[in-house]
Amino acid sequence: MQNTRLNNLSNAIATRLREWFFNPWRRLSLLLISFLFGFFLGSAVATTAGQTAEWDIVVAGTLVVVTEVSSRIFYRSSILARRSLWIESLNFLKVGFTYSLFLEAFKLGS
Repeated sequence: MQNTRLNNLSNAIATRLREWFFNPWRRLSLLLISFLFGFFLGSAVATTAGQTAEWDIVVAGTLVVVTEVSSRIFYRSSILARRSLWIESLNFLKVGFTYSLFLEAFKLGS
């Protein structure tokens, strides 16, 4: 690639973002946000699909497939690839989502 100003600017932005994400506290905060967003998604999907009662089986099947694909992506990769922010945040999103669905099930069971 040619060394243009636009190329230099995009490389500088990418480098600064990479350094920003490698800060342990920022990484932890992004993972916590991912977990909480997964928790929110689980609650939203459970209440939305539960209202109509027509899409329950389709939504449940889709959620199982998404969860299994996410687990396959996380656990198939090597130990160093698991430390990647995107893969780790996907796993935290899945954990928050699953935790939310368990809590919804306990609320319905009581």
